[in-house]
Amino acid sequence: MKRLLGAVLIVIAAAAGFGADGPVFDRYFLDQTLRLDYYHIGDFQEEIVTLDRALVQGAWAGSKTRLLDPFDLGRYSVKIIDEASGTLIFSRGFDSYFGEYRTTEEAAKGIRRTYHESALIPLPKAPFLFVLESRDRNNVPRLIFEQAVDPASIEVLRKPLASGVKVFDLAVSGDPHVKVDLAFIAEGYTAAEEAKLRADLDRFVELLFSQEPYRSLRGKFNVRGVWKPSDDNGCDEPGYGVYKSTAVAATFDSLGSERYVLTEDNKALRDIAAHAPYDALAVMINHKRYGGGGIYNAFCTFTVDNQWYAYLFPHEFGHSFAGLADEYYTSSVAYNEFYPAGIEPREPNITALLDPAGLKWKDLLTPDIAVPTPWEKEEFDRSDTAYQKIRAEINDKIARMKRAGAPAGEIAKMEEESERMSKEQAEWVDRFLAASKFAGKTGVFEGAGYAAEGLYRPAVDCLMFTKGAKPLCPVCERAVRRMIEFYAE
Repeated sequence: MKRLLGAVLIVIAAAAGFGADGPVFDRYFLDQTLRLDYYHIGDFQEEIVTLDRALVQGAWAGSKTRLLDPFDLGRYSVKIIDEASGTLIFSRGFDSYFGEYRTTEEAAKGIRRTYHESALIPLPKAPFLFVLESRDRNNVPRLIFEQAVDPASIEVLRKPLASGVKVFDLAVSGDPHVKVDLAFIAEGYTAAEEAKLRADLDRFVELLFSQEPYRSLRGKFNVRGVWKPSDDNGCDEPGYGVYKSTAVAATFDSLGSERYVLTEDNKALRDIAAHAPYDALAVMINHKRYGGGGIYNAFCTFTVDNQWYAYLFPHEFGHSFAGLADEYYTSSVAYNEFYPAGIEPREPNITALLDPAGLKWKDLLTPDIAVPTPWEKEEFDRSDTAYQKIRAEINDKIARMKRAGAPAGEIAKMEEESERMSKEQAEWVDRFLAASKFAGKTGVFEGAGYAAEGLYRPAVDCLMFTKGAKPLCPVCERAVRRMIEFYAE
């Protein structure tokens, strides 16, 4: 087979078996899901991929006509290539836990770590090449893995799903092939907490559909809850010395950030999720502490009982479903140069403004607005930076008290103080930004993507910028809408 730039030569438009929208599903695929599990290993300088296993699991949930990714988002992509013809028949962009780890100080020191990941594809009828590409610092894709897979091989597993998992139909509107299939994975709910679980599921379904663009596009979704009872409620809190036995092993302190909640038990997550068709996963964690996370085309997490739940879930879902970037920049994160200087981010809602004439959201700009757009940044930075410093000190004190076994009443008082300060600061931020002369306008505002300088966001305020029950800005809303329309034909 011919090679081009180290990758497989891909024949697209002229290939047999292609329609107006790309590959013809029935020509290349069966209506089943093939899960390709692999290990992602390395540090800042090096990444290695090794195939773990391939499993056939249930019907294919995705589109049967939109098989090629049109968005060009994410630091990685999976490509499936028909081995006989060299034709690209399926592709998806994504981000990964390992990709985030590569941006940390630990990875920069050469400390290697291993993460388990999965690619879900429709089951090919014939042997294919499983290809993974990774973007370098200049956002140029490079081949990192390629392996031939024969779907007829006995090594492709066809095991029954594990028992003990319940599925709840929450908002099911039609054929999975033409809907966005969202699965809430219930984490940290014991067998005795089914009533709370059902109430939480209903609460977050209604929260999702109370906001645009989800509200007007509700009929394009199938939403289900998937639950395997946990031995304990809650999740791990390593910084507090708290460890639990839960269904998918969700944990605070991911990548060293006290509020970042993820899971490294990808196998457990995918095994539970396989009980329902899904395009997107949201891990709903039975915990009151503020925490969550979102990785594009992988999953998001959120805790259910904190005061910011109405912000937290849609914010994190914006990351995992639509590839939206964080727009905040004053709070601490675990990353070391998450967005390299002088490189345009892939995310649709932030920019390095290297090409003002080609701005991603040029068509949405408020008429006659300055680019970049001056705003009341200095005062905002003073206030929020000071708050973030105090917040970090209080959270560190709470962690030390819990590890030392301090009286529960004393810990509760500190937690209440932290929550009070968080609410007061958020209320000040809302008032301050609502009073901005640029409130409700679309411009190019400096401060975004964890960087106070050099990166820009579309609005003074947005769900992707500050806490609170607020809408997505027009740029973020459009990105979400486009993703919904991609899955729901």
